[in-house]
Amino acid sequence: MNLSLCVVTPSYNQGIFIERTLQSVLNQGVAVEYVVFDGGSQDQTVEILKKYGDRLRWVSEKDRGQAHAINKGLAATHGDVIGWLNSDDVYFPGALQTALDYFEAHPEVDMLYGDADHIDENDALIETYPTAEWNLEALRDTCFISQPAAFFRRRVVERFGPLNESLHFCLDYEYWLRIGQGGAVVRHIPVKLAGSRLYKETKTLGFRARFHAEINSMLLARLGRVPERWLFNYAHAFLEERGLPRSARLRFATSVSAISVWAAFKWNRRVSKSMLVTCRRWITASLRK
Repeated sequence: MNLSLCVVTPSYNQGIFIERTLQSVLNQGVAVEYVVFDGGSQDQTVEILKKYGDRLRWVSEKDRGQAHAINKGLAATHGDVIGWLNSDDVYFPGALQTALDYFEAHPEVDMLYGDADHIDENDALIETYPTAEWNLEALRDTCFISQPAAFFRRRVVERFGPLNESLHFCLDYEYWLRIGQGGAVVRHIPVKLAGSRLYKETKTLGFRARFHAEINSMLLARLGRVPERWLFNYAHAFLEERGLPRSARLRFATSVSAISVWAAFKWNRRVSKSMLVTCRRWITASLRK
């Protein structure tokens, strides 16, 4: 059985990167139904899209955010296998063929994800993304799936629905949890498939406290509680955003402990004994230095 492939790119005012994204899809040497849903960019994005003629389909119009743009793309495509590539990320050579070959050989698999790199504005390597083997329990504590390195079958959308349009930061993480909890067959393949771009204007780095707050609210809705690791992550992001250096050891330890406890009450309505033990250990260690 020959599977068909589609790729959806949501876009908004990323003309500085989008051509590299487009080329990373169109230069794969694989037949692909490629659609770009742009949110009405005011930069050079539309002019770049026009250059590619009939090699892709695109729409530029106001939307309700990234998840809405992706969902429009899912509804407008027909491929058996779906890739979603943001307009500042890139596929590495051979990524699409690798995904197709794996799905062809493993008809039982609903979703696959490969390895990835974090790259900077100039495509240079920052670090390898911390990918891990599939484990739903571990996924509750950390998102080890790099979104551009993930592909899923059309039947996943038909079974589990589209992305949650109320989310702006963790829409991918929620989707991986949703389909994993629903019993989807997910597999990791140890091949680098994509580059996920990190720079100060990205949502992840530019709004870290809001990013972690949304994750916590999503996890509460999906799991019924927020794992402590994410509560601690929120506290660290909150302080880093406000410029409190870790070098101020006692102040940092007491502040991160206090915010962690506050976050536990906010999202979980209780503070666990293990959290209190961890906070006490941090404060005690800071007093010894």
